[in-house]
Amino acid sequence: MAAVAHPADARPASGQALEPQGRAESAYVELKHVLHRKLLERINLDRLAEIDAPRVRREVRNAVASLVAEEDPNLRDAEREALIDQVLDEVFGLGPLDALMQDPTVSDILVTTPRLVYVERQGKLQKTAIRFKDNQHLTRIIQKIVGQAGRRIDESSPMVDCRLPDGSRVNAVIPPIAVEGPLLSIRKFSADPLTAEDLVNHGALNEEMLELLAQSVRDRRNILITGGTGSGKTTLLNVLSAYIGADERIVTIEDTAELQLRQEHVAKMECRPPNLEGEGSIKERQLVINSLRMRPDRIILGEVRGDEALDMLQAMNTGHDGSLATIHANSCGDAVHRLEMMVALANSNISSASIRQQIASAIDLFVHVARLSDGSRKVIEIAEAAGLNRHGEVALRDLFVFERAGLADDGIVDGRFVAVGGKPRFREQMRLCAEQLGDDLVPAASRRQGGEE
Repeated sequence: MAAVAHPADARPASGQALEPQGRAESAYVELKHVLHRKLLERINLDRLAEIDAPRVRREVRNAVASLVAEEDPNLRDAEREALIDQVLDEVFGLGPLDALMQDPTVSDILVTTPRLVYVERQGKLQKTAIRFKDNQHLTRIIQKIVGQAGRRIDESSPMVDCRLPDGSRVNAVIPPIAVEGPLLSIRKFSADPLTAEDLVNHGALNEEMLELLAQSVRDRRNILITGGTGSGKTTLLNVLSAYIGADERIVTIEDTAELQLRQEHVAKMECRPPNLEGEGSIKERQLVINSLRMRPDRIILGEVRGDEALDMLQAMNTGHDGSLATIHANSCGDAVHRLEMMVALANSNISSASIRQQIASAIDLFVHVARLSDGSRKVIEIAEAAGLNRHGEVALRDLFVFERAGLADDGIVDGRFVAVGGKPRFREQMRLCAEQLGDDLVPAASRRQGGEE
Protein backbone atom coordinates (compact mmCIF):
# COMPACT_ATOMS: atom_id res chain seq x y z
CA MET A 1 0.00 0.00 0.00
CA ALA A 2 1.12 3.54 -0.59
CA ALA A 3 2.64 5.53 2.26
CA VAL A 4 -0.06 8.21 2.25
CA ALA A 5 -3.60 8.37 0.93
CA HIS A 6 -5.67 10.70 -1.20
CA PRO A 7 -8.75 11.92 0.64
CA ALA A 8 -11.05 11.04 -2.24
CA ASP A 9 -10.09 7.37 -2.35
CA ALA A 10 -9.68 4.89 0.48
CA ARG A 11 -7.24 2.78 -1.56
CA PRO A 12 -5.83 4.88 -4.42
CA ALA A 13 -4.03 3.58 -7.46
CA SER A 14 -0.41 2.68 -6.85
CA GLY A 15 2.27 5.16 -7.72
CA GLN A 16 -0.06 8.18 -7.58
CA ALA A 17 0.28 11.26 -5.40
CA LEU A 18 -1.23 10.07 -2.15
CA GLU A 19 -0.76 12.87 0.40
CA PRO A 20 -3.99 13.82 2.19
CA GLN A 21 -5.06 17.41 1.91
CA GLY A 22 -4.16 19.64 4.84
CA ARG A 23 -1.61 17.18 6.27
CA ALA A 24 2.14 17.29 5.72
CA GLU A 25 3.46 14.07 4.27
CA SER A 26 6.08 13.62 6.99
CA ALA A 27 3.46 14.05 9.73
CA TYR A 28 1.18 11.56 8.04
CA VAL A 29 3.94 8.96 7.73
CA GLU A 30 4.93 9.55 11.34
CA LEU A 31 1.32 9.01 12.46
CA LYS A 32 1.20 5.72 10.61
CA HIS A 33 4.34 4.50 12.37
CA VAL A 34 3.08 5.60 15.76
CA LEU A 35 -0.08 3.58 15.15
CA HIS A 36 1.96 0.58 14.04
CA ARG A 37 4.17 0.72 17.14
CA LYS A 38 1.24 1.10 19.51
CA LEU A 39 -0.62 -1.71 17.79
CA LEU A 40 2.29 -4.10 18.35
CA GLU A 41 2.35 -3.05 22.02
CA ARG A 42 -1.37 -3.63 22.44
CA ILE A 43 -2.11 -6.89 20.59
CA ASN A 44 -1.29 -10.38 21.86
CA LEU A 45 0.72 -11.98 19.05
CA ASP A 46 0.67 -15.42 20.69
CA ARG A 47 -3.11 -15.37 20.85
CA LEU A 48 -3.44 -14.15 17.27
CA ALA A 49 -1.41 -17.14 16.08
CA GLU A 50 -4.20 -19.41 17.32
CA ILE A 51 -6.98 -17.60 15.40
CA ASP A 52 -7.93 -18.16 11.74
CA ALA A 53 -6.60 -15.56 9.28
CA PRO A 54 -9.88 -13.73 8.42
CA ARG A 55 -10.73 -13.27 12.09
CA VAL A 56 -7.17 -12.09 12.88
CA ARG A 57 -7.35 -9.39 10.23
CA ARG A 58 -10.81 -8.33 11.44
CA GLU A 59 -9.69 -8.05 15.07
CA VAL A 60 -6.50 -6.18 14.18
CA ARG A 61 -8.51 -3.81 11.98
CA ASN A 62 -10.79 -3.02 14.91
CA ALA A 63 -7.76 -2.39 17.11
CA VAL A 64 -6.23 -0.04 14.54
CA ALA A 65 -9.52 1.83 14.15
CA SER A 66 -9.59 2.37 17.91
CA LEU A 67 -6.03 3.68 17.90
CA VAL A 68 -6.74 6.04 15.01
CA ALA A 69 -9.71 7.48 16.90
CA GLU A 70 -7.47 8.08 19.93
CA GLU A 71 -4.57 9.64 18.03
CA ASP A 72 -6.50 11.85 15.60
CA PRO A 73 -10.29 11.91 15.95
CA ASN A 74 -10.58 14.68 13.33
CA LEU A 75 -9.59 12.52 10.38
CA ARG A 76 -12.17 12.33 7.63
CA ASP A 77 -13.67 8.93 6.76
CA ALA A 78 -11.63 8.42 3.59
CA GLU A 79 -8.37 9.38 5.34
CA ARG A 80 -9.15 7.15 8.30
CA GLU A 81 -9.92 4.11 6.12
CA ALA A 82 -6.78 4.66 4.04
CA LEU A 83 -4.67 4.96 7.18
CA ILE A 84 -6.15 1.78 8.65
CA ASP A 85 -5.45 -0.09 5.39
CA GLN A 86 -1.85 1.11 5.39
CA VAL A 87 -1.22 0.02 8.98
CA LEU A 88 -2.69 -3.38 8.16
CA ASP A 89 -0.31 -3.56 5.18
CA GLU A 90 2.55 -2.91 7.60
CA VAL A 91 1.39 -5.77 9.83
CA PHE A 92 0.29 -8.36 7.29
CA GLY A 93 1.90 -7.27 4.04
CA LEU A 94 4.87 -5.41 2.66
CA GLY A 95 4.00 -1.92 3.80
CA PRO A 96 4.29 0.76 1.08
CA LEU A 97 5.08 -1.91 -1.54
CA ASP A 98 1.83 -3.83 -1.15
CA ALA A 99 -0.10 -1.87 -3.78
CA LEU A 100 2.77 -2.19 -6.26
CA MET A 101 2.94 -5.94 -5.71
CA GLN A 102 -0.79 -6.17 -6.45
CA ASP A 103 -0.65 -3.91 -9.51
CA PRO A 104 -0.63 -6.13 -12.65
CA THR A 105 0.82 -3.32 -14.80
CA VAL A 106 4.04 -3.20 -12.75
CA SER A 107 6.78 -5.60 -13.87
CA ASP A 108 9.70 -4.31 -11.76
CA ILE A 109 9.93 -2.45 -8.44
CA LEU A 110 13.19 -0.60 -7.78
CA VAL A 111 13.85 1.04 -4.40
CA THR A 112 16.94 3.26 -4.46
CA THR A 113 16.36 5.24 -1.26
CA PRO A 114 13.44 5.38 1.21
CA ARG A 115 12.08 8.33 -0.74
CA LEU A 116 12.96 7.22 -4.26
CA VAL A 117 10.94 4.29 -5.61
CA TYR A 118 10.65 3.48 -9.32
CA VAL A 119 8.55 0.94 -11.19
CA GLU A 120 8.67 -0.39 -14.71
CA ARG A 121 5.48 -0.35 -16.74
CA GLN A 122 5.42 -1.48 -20.39
CA GLY A 123 9.20 -1.37 -20.55
CA LYS A 124 9.50 2.20 -19.19
CA LEU A 125 10.75 3.34 -15.77
CA GLN A 126 8.40 5.62 -13.84
CA LYS A 127 8.98 7.44 -10.56
CA THR A 128 6.28 6.83 -7.95
CA ALA A 129 5.00 8.73 -4.92
CA ILE A 130 5.72 5.72 -2.68
CA ARG A 131 7.76 6.62 0.41
CA PHE A 132 9.32 4.82 3.36
CA LYS A 133 9.82 6.63 6.64
CA ASP A 134 13.58 6.04 6.79
CA ASN A 135 16.30 3.44 6.21
CA GLN A 136 15.17 1.44 9.24
CA HIS A 137 11.64 1.20 7.87
CA LEU A 138 12.96 0.05 4.48
CA THR A 139 15.29 -2.46 6.15
CA ARG A 140 12.40 -3.90 8.15
CA ILE A 141 10.35 -4.42 4.97
CA ILE A 142 13.35 -6.04 3.24
CA GLN A 143 13.79 -8.42 6.18
CA LYS A 144 10.12 -9.28 5.97
CA ILE A 145 10.40 -9.96 2.23
CA VAL A 146 13.46 -12.20 2.42
CA GLY A 147 11.97 -13.91 5.48
CA GLN A 148 9.10 -15.09 3.28
CA ALA A 149 11.70 -16.85 1.14
CA GLY A 150 13.28 -18.51 4.18
CA ARG A 151 16.39 -16.35 3.95
CA ARG A 152 18.02 -13.78 6.23
CA ILE A 153 19.77 -10.49 5.67
CA ASP A 154 21.94 -8.63 8.18
CA GLU A 155 25.42 -7.14 8.49
CA SER A 156 27.06 -10.56 8.37
CA SER A 157 25.09 -11.48 5.23
CA PRO A 158 24.23 -8.13 3.62
CA MET A 159 23.22 -9.36 0.16
CA VAL A 160 20.35 -11.70 -0.80
CA ASP A 161 19.01 -12.98 -4.10
CA CYS A 162 15.86 -15.06 -3.68
CA ARG A 163 12.30 -15.57 -4.87
CA LEU A 164 8.98 -15.02 -3.15
CA PRO A 165 6.29 -17.71 -2.83
CA ASP A 166 4.53 -16.24 -5.90
CA GLY A 167 7.76 -16.60 -7.93
CA SER A 168 8.78 -12.93 -7.92
CA ARG A 169 12.54 -12.50 -7.89
CA VAL A 170 14.07 -10.34 -5.16
CA ASN A 171 17.52 -8.82 -4.85
CA ALA A 172 18.33 -6.87 -1.69
CA VAL A 173 21.53 -5.20 -0.50
CA ILE A 174 21.97 -3.43 2.84
CA PRO A 175 24.91 -1.61 4.51
CA PRO A 176 27.84 -1.98 4.68
CA ILE A 177 27.63 -3.15 1.04
CA ALA A 178 25.04 -0.51 0.14
CA VAL A 179 26.75 2.81 0.78
CA GLU A 180 23.78 5.16 1.19
CA GLY A 181 21.19 2.78 2.58
CA PRO A 182 19.29 -0.39 1.64
CA LEU A 183 18.67 -1.23 -2.03
CA LEU A 184 15.80 -3.40 -3.19
CA SER A 185 14.85 -4.77 -6.62
CA ILE A 186 11.81 -6.96 -7.25
CA ARG A 187 11.07 -8.55 -10.63
CA LYS A 188 7.45 -9.54 -10.37
CA PHE A 189 6.21 -12.96 -11.38
CA SER A 190 3.24 -12.89 -13.73
CA ALA A 191 0.39 -15.11 -12.59
CA ASP A 192 -0.83 -15.20 -16.19
CA PRO A 193 2.24 -15.77 -18.41
CA LEU A 194 2.29 -14.50 -21.96
CA THR A 195 1.38 -16.88 -24.76
CA ALA A 196 2.65 -17.19 -28.32
CA GLU A 197 -0.41 -15.27 -29.50
CA ASP A 198 0.39 -12.47 -27.07
CA LEU A 199 3.91 -12.13 -28.46
CA VAL A 200 2.60 -11.91 -32.02
CA ASN A 201 -0.13 -9.44 -31.06
CA HIS A 202 2.39 -7.29 -29.18
CA GLY A 203 4.69 -7.23 -32.22
CA ALA A 204 7.54 -9.15 -30.59
CA LEU A 205 7.77 -11.36 -33.70
CA ASN A 206 5.59 -12.35 -36.64
CA GLU A 207 3.72 -15.58 -37.29
CA GLU A 208 6.32 -16.85 -39.76
CA MET A 209 9.10 -16.48 -37.19
CA LEU A 210 6.96 -18.10 -34.50
CA GLU A 211 6.25 -21.11 -36.72
CA LEU A 212 9.95 -21.54 -37.46
CA LEU A 213 10.79 -21.50 -33.74
CA ALA A 214 7.82 -23.69 -32.76
CA GLN A 215 8.65 -26.33 -35.35
CA SER A 216 12.31 -26.19 -34.35
CA VAL A 217 11.28 -27.03 -30.77
CA ARG A 218 9.02 -29.86 -31.97
CA ASP A 219 11.85 -31.23 -34.11
CA ARG A 220 14.24 -31.18 -31.14
CA ARG A 221 16.56 -28.44 -32.36
CA ASN A 222 18.91 -26.96 -29.74
CA ILE A 223 18.06 -23.27 -29.30
CA LEU A 224 19.99 -20.54 -27.46
CA ILE A 225 18.09 -17.32 -26.67
CA THR A 226 20.31 -14.25 -26.29
CA GLY A 227 19.65 -10.73 -25.03
CA GLY A 228 20.25 -8.21 -22.30
CA THR A 229 18.69 -7.85 -18.85
CA GLY A 230 14.93 -7.38 -19.06
CA SER A 231 14.83 -8.02 -22.80
CA GLY A 232 12.36 -10.90 -22.55
CA LYS A 233 14.63 -13.95 -22.77
CA THR A 234 12.82 -15.93 -20.06
CA THR A 235 9.42 -14.93 -21.45
CA LEU A 236 10.35 -16.27 -24.89
CA LEU A 237 11.81 -19.40 -23.33
CA ASN A 238 8.52 -20.01 -21.51
CA VAL A 239 6.56 -19.57 -24.74
CA LEU A 240 8.79 -21.93 -26.73
CA SER A 241 8.69 -24.57 -24.00
CA ALA A 242 4.94 -24.89 -24.62
CA TYR A 243 5.74 -26.70 -27.88
CA ILE A 244 7.51 -29.54 -26.07
CA GLY A 245 5.38 -32.67 -26.11
CA ALA A 246 3.38 -33.59 -23.02
CA ASP A 247 4.86 -37.09 -23.15
CA GLU A 248 8.45 -35.84 -22.67
CA ARG A 249 10.36 -35.60 -19.40
CA ILE A 250 11.71 -32.09 -18.90
CA VAL A 251 14.48 -31.16 -16.46
CA THR A 252 14.89 -27.45 -15.70
CA ILE A 253 17.98 -25.90 -14.11
CA GLU A 254 17.95 -22.31 -12.86
CA ASP A 255 19.94 -20.05 -10.60
CA THR A 256 16.63 -18.71 -9.26
CA ALA A 257 13.47 -20.49 -10.41
CA GLU A 258 11.48 -18.31 -12.83
CA LEU A 259 10.26 -20.65 -15.57
CA GLN A 260 6.54 -21.34 -15.84
CA LEU A 261 6.27 -24.58 -17.78
CA ARG A 262 2.77 -25.93 -18.31
CA GLN A 263 3.67 -29.57 -18.82
CA GLU A 264 3.05 -32.02 -16.00
CA HIS A 265 6.28 -34.02 -16.18
CA VAL A 266 8.78 -31.33 -15.18
CA ALA A 267 11.67 -31.94 -12.78
CA LYS A 268 12.79 -28.54 -11.43
CA MET A 269 16.20 -27.85 -9.90
CA GLU A 270 17.54 -24.62 -8.45
CA CYS A 271 21.02 -23.57 -7.38
CA ARG A 272 21.79 -23.10 -3.70
CA PRO A 273 23.87 -20.18 -2.40
CA PRO A 274 26.64 -20.72 0.15
CA ASN A 275 25.87 -20.49 3.87
CA LEU A 276 27.36 -17.92 6.23
CA GLU A 277 30.59 -19.90 6.35
CA GLY A 278 30.82 -19.80 2.54
CA GLU A 279 30.11 -23.51 2.21
CA GLY A 280 27.35 -25.72 0.89
CA SER A 281 26.69 -23.96 -2.42
CA ILE A 282 25.29 -25.94 -5.35
CA LYS A 283 26.20 -24.45 -8.72
CA GLU A 284 24.59 -24.81 -12.13
CA ARG A 285 27.39 -27.00 -13.44
CA GLN A 286 26.73 -29.59 -10.74
CA LEU A 287 23.05 -29.56 -11.58
CA VAL A 288 23.70 -29.94 -15.33
CA ILE A 289 25.90 -32.97 -14.67
CA ASN A 290 23.31 -34.43 -12.31
CA SER A 291 20.48 -33.83 -14.80
CA LEU A 292 22.12 -36.25 -17.25
CA ARG A 293 21.48 -39.03 -14.72
CA MET A 294 17.78 -38.15 -14.46
CA ARG A 295 16.72 -39.62 -17.82
CA PRO A 296 15.71 -36.26 -19.36
CA ASP A 297 14.08 -35.93 -22.77
CA ARG A 298 14.75 -32.20 -22.64
CA ILE A 299 17.10 -30.07 -20.56
CA ILE A 300 16.19 -26.41 -20.11
CA LEU A 301 18.89 -24.20 -18.64
CA GLY A 302 17.50 -20.92 -17.36
CA GLU A 303 20.73 -19.03 -18.04
CA VAL A 304 24.22 -20.03 -19.13
CA ARG A 305 26.64 -17.88 -17.16
CA GLY A 306 29.75 -19.92 -16.32
CA ASP A 307 31.56 -23.23 -16.58
CA GLU A 308 28.27 -25.13 -17.02
CA ALA A 309 28.50 -24.04 -20.68
CA LEU A 310 30.96 -26.88 -21.34
CA ASP A 311 28.67 -29.55 -19.91
CA MET A 312 25.67 -28.07 -21.73
CA LEU A 313 27.43 -28.26 -25.09
CA GLN A 314 28.61 -31.79 -24.40
CA ALA A 315 25.05 -32.83 -23.48
CA MET A 316 23.71 -31.30 -26.69
CA ASN A 317 26.35 -33.18 -28.68
CA THR A 318 25.74 -36.54 -27.02
CA GLY A 319 22.07 -37.25 -27.59
CA HIS A 320 20.24 -34.61 -25.51
CA ASP A 321 18.65 -32.85 -28.47
CA GLY A 322 15.96 -30.25 -28.10
CA SER A 323 17.66 -28.39 -25.26
CA LEU A 324 16.78 -24.74 -24.60
CA ALA A 325 18.83 -22.10 -22.78
CA THR A 326 19.36 -18.34 -22.47
CA ILE A 327 22.53 -16.27 -22.30
CA HIS A 328 23.30 -12.59 -21.73
CA ALA A 329 24.71 -11.15 -24.97
CA ASN A 330 24.28 -8.15 -27.27
CA SER A 331 23.84 -10.21 -30.44
CA CYS A 332 23.95 -13.77 -31.72
CA GLY A 333 27.61 -13.28 -32.62
CA ASP A 334 28.41 -12.03 -29.12
CA ALA A 335 26.71 -15.13 -27.70
CA VAL A 336 29.16 -17.31 -29.63
CA HIS A 337 32.12 -15.37 -28.21
CA ARG A 338 30.72 -15.61 -24.65
CA LEU A 339 30.26 -19.36 -24.99
CA GLU A 340 33.85 -19.71 -26.20
CA MET A 341 35.08 -17.76 -23.17
CA MET A 342 32.96 -19.75 -20.70
CA VAL A 343 34.09 -23.11 -22.06
CA ALA A 344 37.72 -21.97 -22.04
CA LEU A 345 37.40 -20.93 -18.40
CA ALA A 346 35.84 -24.31 -17.55
CA ASN A 347 38.71 -26.24 -19.12
CA SER A 348 41.78 -24.36 -20.31
CA ASN A 349 43.14 -27.51 -21.96
CA ILE A 350 40.53 -27.44 -24.72
CA SER A 351 41.73 -25.74 -27.90
CA SER A 352 39.78 -22.87 -29.47
CA ALA A 353 39.20 -25.00 -32.56
CA SER A 354 37.58 -27.75 -30.49
CA ILE A 355 35.39 -25.26 -28.63
CA ARG A 356 34.14 -23.70 -31.87
CA GLN A 357 33.48 -27.10 -33.38
CA GLN A 358 31.41 -28.04 -30.34
CA ILE A 359 29.38 -24.83 -30.54
CA ALA A 360 28.76 -25.20 -34.28
CA SER A 361 27.60 -28.81 -33.95
CA ALA A 362 25.62 -28.39 -30.71
CA ILE A 363 23.47 -25.29 -31.26
CA ASP A 364 21.08 -25.13 -34.20
CA LEU A 365 19.44 -21.74 -33.70
CA PHE A 366 20.43 -18.48 -32.01
CA VAL A 367 17.55 -16.12 -31.20
CA HIS A 368 18.37 -12.57 -30.13
CA VAL A 369 15.77 -10.48 -28.28
CA ALA A 370 16.09 -6.84 -27.25
CA ARG A 371 14.21 -4.11 -25.44
CA LEU A 372 13.96 -1.12 -27.75
CA SER A 373 13.96 2.57 -26.86
CA ASP A 374 10.14 2.68 -26.76
CA GLY A 375 10.10 -0.09 -24.15
CA SER A 376 8.91 -2.81 -26.51
CA ARG A 377 10.59 -6.21 -26.65
CA LYS A 378 11.26 -7.76 -30.05
CA VAL A 379 13.04 -10.71 -31.60
CA ILE A 380 15.75 -8.80 -33.43
CA GLU A 381 17.46 -11.74 -35.10
CA ILE A 382 17.12 -15.47 -35.70
CA ALA A 383 20.28 -17.12 -37.01
CA GLU A 384 21.37 -20.70 -37.55
CA ALA A 385 24.83 -22.07 -36.90
CA ALA A 386 26.16 -22.85 -40.38
CA GLY A 387 29.27 -24.78 -39.39
CA LEU A 388 32.76 -23.28 -39.43
CA ASN A 389 34.07 -20.82 -41.97
CA ARG A 390 37.45 -21.10 -43.66
CA HIS A 391 39.04 -19.29 -40.73
CA GLY A 392 37.78 -21.96 -38.34
CA GLU A 393 35.23 -19.64 -36.70
CA VAL A 394 31.54 -20.30 -36.14
CA ALA A 395 29.54 -19.02 -39.12
CA LEU A 396 26.08 -17.64 -38.42
CA ARG A 397 23.48 -17.37 -41.15
CA ASP A 398 20.60 -14.98 -40.58
CA LEU A 399 17.10 -16.33 -41.21
CA PHE A 400 15.05 -13.39 -39.91
CA VAL A 401 15.98 -9.89 -38.80
CA PHE A 402 14.10 -6.84 -37.57
CA GLU A 403 14.88 -3.87 -39.80
CA ARG A 404 14.42 -0.54 -38.04
CA ALA A 405 13.03 2.36 -40.07
CA GLY A 406 13.31 5.08 -37.42
CA LEU A 407 11.10 6.59 -34.73
CA ALA A 408 7.51 7.73 -35.13
CA ASP A 409 6.36 11.07 -33.71
CA ASP A 410 5.05 9.30 -30.60
CA GLY A 411 8.46 7.68 -29.97
CA ILE A 412 7.41 4.22 -31.18
CA VAL A 413 10.12 2.34 -33.09
CA ASP A 414 9.13 1.77 -36.72
CA GLY A 415 10.37 -1.32 -38.47
CA ARG A 416 9.51 -4.68 -39.97
CA PHE A 417 10.51 -8.32 -39.72
CA VAL A 418 12.29 -9.59 -42.82
CA ALA A 419 13.14 -13.13 -43.93
CA VAL A 420 16.68 -12.79 -45.27
CA GLY A 421 18.36 -16.17 -45.34
CA GLY A 422 16.03 -18.67 -46.96
CA LYS A 423 15.10 -21.87 -45.18
CA PRO A 424 17.28 -23.42 -42.48
CA ARG A 425 19.93 -25.86 -43.63
CA PHE A 426 18.26 -28.51 -41.53
CA ARG A 427 15.07 -28.24 -43.64
CA GLU A 428 15.24 -31.96 -44.44
CA GLN A 429 14.39 -32.63 -40.79
CA MET A 430 11.78 -29.86 -40.86
CA ARG A 431 9.59 -30.75 -43.85
CA LEU A 432 6.43 -29.71 -42.08
CA CYS A 433 7.96 -26.39 -41.18
CA ALA A 434 9.21 -25.89 -44.75
CA GLU A 435 5.72 -26.50 -46.11
CA GLN A 436 4.15 -24.08 -43.65
CA LEU A 437 6.76 -21.40 -44.24
CA GLY A 438 6.23 -21.60 -48.00
CA ASP A 439 8.74 -21.22 -50.81
CA ASP A 440 8.78 -17.44 -51.07
CA LEU A 441 11.61 -16.73 -48.62
CA VAL A 442 14.34 -14.95 -50.52
CA PRO A 443 17.75 -16.66 -50.17
CA ALA A 444 20.54 -14.35 -49.14
CA ALA A 445 24.26 -14.62 -48.58
CA SER A 446 25.29 -15.97 -45.23
CA ARG A 447 26.45 -13.57 -42.56
CA ARG A 448 29.90 -14.78 -41.49
CA GLN A 449 31.18 -14.76 -37.98
CA GLY A 450 34.68 -13.32 -38.24
CA GLY A 451 35.17 -13.59 -41.99
CA GLU A 452 34.04 -15.24 -45.21
CA GLU A 453 33.17 -18.91 -45.53
